[in-house]
Amino acid sequence: MKPYKLIPIQECGEPLLPIPSEIFAFVLPHPYAKVGAPYGDKSPFYLRESVLNSLVTAQKDLQERYSGWRIQIFDAYRPIAVQRFMVDHTFRELVQASGLALETLTAKQQQEIWEQVYGFWAVPSDDPATPPPHSTGSAVDVTLVDETGQPVDMGSQIDELSPRSFPGHFADSQLPQEQQYHRHRQLLREVMVNAGFQPHPHEWWHFCLGDQMWAWLVNQEDPARGAIARYGAIA
Repeated sequence: MKPYKLIPIQECGEPLLPIPSEIFAFVLPHPYAKVGAPYGDKSPFYLRESVLNSLVTAQKDLQERYSGWRIQIFDAYRPIAVQRFMVDHTFRELVQASGLALETLTAKQQQEIWEQVYGFWAVPSDDPATPPPHSTGSAVDVTLVDETGQPVDMGSQIDELSPRSFPGHFADSQLPQEQQYHRHRQLLREVMVNAGFQPHPHEWWHFCLGDQMWAWLVNQEDPARGAIARYGAIA
């Protein structure tokens, strides 16, 4: 079990609210819905009320630095059923990319692939004490678009299963283009952190506020805080 899952949750009951499309950019069609993820009548473009307010603050900060730039929402609220679907989908993709077949996988091969999957995806747990971060409505995957609406190059795609996904992957590069990737990642990180979010240690795009991972990261910085989570899973 990942250590942040040990953080207790005291659900505050805040509602999910729609992310306003007039303020933010959206990745459309939604990438998980496009491959068949079962959202039903749910939308990925929702966040808890206070989390959304903080995201608006981050957008204002970005606008003050780069007029016309917007935070683009790749994914926010994610029902547990969608988490489970995407975990299984990623497993199948990795099997195919490895030139293997599901029917003939050895136990060792299965274990190695699952380790890759869970290196980036949270376990789709139904246990109220260990919800996947996105199922709480307090985690968001974001990138940037410029004043023309074009994506800002961050050096790798969201959800890429490679070392390039680590936030500081390009930090020590001497190549001008890779230095630019790092500056873009730092810009995104700064506006999100200034608004109260915590950045995922291994994913440049993932930020959270109020969930178990957020509380764990806050306590890593200052153990005296004794932060706990205020958002649990939403069915």
